[in-house]
Amino acid sequence: MAVRVKQPDYIQQPVLPEQPQHQPSIKKSKKTNKLKYITVTEKLLLLAFVVVFGVFAVMLLNTQGEIQTTTMEIQKLESEASEIAKQNIDLKVQVSELSTYERIWERAQALGLTLNEKNVKVVPSE
Repeated sequence: MAVRVKQPDYIQQPVLPEQPQHQPSIKKSKKTNKLKYITVTEKLLLLAFVVVFGVFAVMLLNTQGEIQTTTMEIQKLESEASEIAKQNIDLKVQVSELSTYERIWERAQALGLTLNEKNVKVVPSE
């Protein structure tokens, strides 16, 4: 009778002791924290952002300057308008003072005019 020896279904490989792989130690210095590892695309994007931000800032300052200039012009025109309104009121007062019947009669007598009722025409008032 023949004895059969059962062979395993897989081949076992010899176990080697695991050797630690040498990894280079990375010493971080304070200088490596700077923007040393920024790519060109990131630099371009940062530059574009700074340029756009600068353009918007200049536009905002320009608009604020125009608003202030316009406000100053408006105040100047309002002060001129109020001054002209005061002058108009003063002139209306002078017209009413100079238009009185007594003053006109005194002025006419001073110039040597006399009242001739034949030459007087009555004009209806408005």
